[in-house]
Amino acid sequence: MLHLGVNIDHVATLRQARYAKMPDVHNAEPDLLAAAREVEAAGANSITLHLRADRRHIQDADVYLLKKELLVKLNLEMGNTPEILDIALEIQPDFACLVPENREEITTEGGLDVINHLESLTQTTARLKANGTLVSFFVDPILDHIYAAADCGADMVELHTGTFANYQGDERNVEVARLAAAATLAQSLGLQVNAGHGLTTDNLRDLFAVPHLAELNIGHHLISRSITVGLRRAIGEMLIVMKTYQA
Repeated sequence: MLHLGVNIDHVATLRQARYAKMPDVHNAEPDLLAAAREVEAAGANSITLHLRADRRHIQDADVYLLKKELLVKLNLEMGNTPEILDIALEIQPDFACLVPENREEITTEGGLDVINHLESLTQTTARLKANGTLVSFFVDPILDHIYAAADCGADMVELHTGTFANYQGDERNVEVARLAAAATLAQSLGLQVNAGHGLTTDNLRDLFAVPHLAELNIGHHLISRSITVGLRRAIGEMLIVMKTYQA
């Protein structure tokens, strides 16, 4: 069965738009834990948080609170930096997804450059795994980076589907072929294959030509859809589409 991880970063984005300078005020809203409870009730398998270096949405206190209170598994997206690694080692998330991070970007724009950061990523992966956390690398569908992720000791790769989501027609078909080749290689190397970025109920069926998918991590579309139909229904709609996937 294809699993769903729900990224709730943008619940925090909305909160920070008003309460960034009052992090401890009692009436700050929306409430991240309440959103997490809706995600759990809707049947998602995990919740994703990205603790960025600039703290633009998720705050340290959010990570500690959700690690304590969640009923489903926690996936911590993180840059490969000593500060964030120390937090990850302290809270012991179920999963850590290592992502590139650029302070000027609006959202993550592409996959890790695994090859040029092989030594550092290997060290970080070893420390996280020794501490009981499974490690995923967020990568573009480039075969050399899949090989490198395996060499680093990663348990999983999360294929970057942003290019797929932005393309249509023949260009999308080409990207699906790239994703399929990357997924096939990753699976052959013993890596779990996840995917995420830009996925919606409208484009998901096109992605289902990619084999071996185990988990999708989806945030922006679900939070956007929830404005009009509610978070529980938005997730329910996504899960209905996901049930049609055949690995």
